[in-house]
Amino acid sequence: MTGSRTRRRERLQRDETGSVAAELVLLTPLLILLLLFVVALGRLSGARLEVDGAAAQAARAASIARDPATAVAMATQTATAALGSDHVTCAQLTVSTNTAQFAPGGSVAVTVTCHVALSDLTGLRLPASESVSSQAVAVIDTFRSVQ
Repeated sequence: MTGSRTRRRERLQRDETGSVAAELVLLTPLLILLLLFVVALGRLSGARLEVDGAAAQAARAASIARDPATAVAMATQTATAALGSDHVTCAQLTVSTNTAQFAPGGSVAVTVTCHVALSDLTGLRLPASESVSSQAVAVIDTFRSVQ
């Protein structure tokens, strides 16, 4: 009796050889897709943080300007430089500056929109690019003269 049980155990142990390799082959594509999804989320969250910072810097630069035209130019230049120095590549960068309250004690609002490319992450059926937008407002100094 003990001999037949031992043979049965040996046969069951031999039947399971290669099961780890089969499971690995089946799970590898799913793990790769999960990794690509994590990379996409990381890319979007990193871009969102950088666009928030660029919008704040652009609003501050626009609030220092002496006239609305210069404020718009400084906001665009500052946002482009801030995103470029952080190595954020935008497929399309839009900087809109609201200078409706451009007066001492008023404010300047800057909206920065960056289209982050996701097309290189194949296999996930994600859109080619995702829009990340941020708005920042900076107060113009009360005791400063404007033209």
